[in-house]
Amino acid sequence: MLPPRAYFFIGLNGVRALSVIALLLVFASSIFVLVNDVEAVNRSMKSGVDMTDCDYIEGSTVPNQPAGVFWAVVNRLLIIFQVIVLILSELGWPAAFFERFFPVLGPHFGLGALGIFQCLIGATILSHHVDDFTLVAAFFLFSVGCLNMLLGLIFRERAKEKRSIMGWRAEAKGVLPTHKDLRPQFARPGSTFVNSIFKGGEKAQPDEFGQKGYGFGRQGEKAAGLKGFLISKPLESLPRYAPPPPRSDSRSSSRAGTPEPTFKSSPTAL
Repeated sequence: MLPPRAYFFIGLNGVRALSVIALLLVFASSIFVLVNDVEAVNRSMKSGVDMTDCDYIEGSTVPNQPAGVFWAVVNRLLIIFQVIVLILSELGWPAAFFERFFPVLGPHFGLGALGIFQCLIGATILSHHVDDFTLVAAFFLFSVGCLNMLLGLIFRERAKEKRSIMGWRAEAKGVLPTHKDLRPQFARPGSTFVNSIFKGGEKAQPDEFGQKGYGFGRQGEKAAGLKGFLISKPLESLPRYAPPPPRSDSRSSSRAGTPEPTFKSSPTAL
């Protein structure tokens, strides 16, 4: 038995296929009606029959009023353009274009807006007297639009995600069982461990924080160099232009700064 998401995926894509078929039928019928209206207007102009009391030109959907032909042609061209946009939206290409310029038809929006557009196109066509092929195509499109609006109310913004193939694959990955790697993680030996093996006998004692200390000697300087640190020579405490301190003499005493006394009897008498 298939899971519920499989039924949602199949059902929503079935409605999408019906929507594309209905839009293609309306596209073909709009071109057929446009060609028929132009031919009917040409026949009316060549016949020269007075059609003042007629509301529509005979055999067409063109109203008998000023600029009636122009607006009839514009109406059909707009319907064809809207149908092309809706078909591209149903196919999901280009998704970035719809997400930027038509967010309501993009992948992060539901099917409600699409159903409203389809119902508007169908109602516009059904409001005129058309041939049987155009009538069936427009009624079919209106019915599919109502179904899309109902699905939009049920699934809201998740409708396009549930019918997307990429979304189906993403959900399938979540259903598959996950495998946990129980193998021990490989630990790379530290540089101090390698150095102790090659040097031998030099074992640093761990400090109170559980880390090996090297002190302030050559071992500490070497360890800091391996880690990328640079120990610079401290700067001199005295500026370079300061006079050097006086050098002490072995013959000098505590009274070296005082002059030696002299006597009249002997210059060196004490």
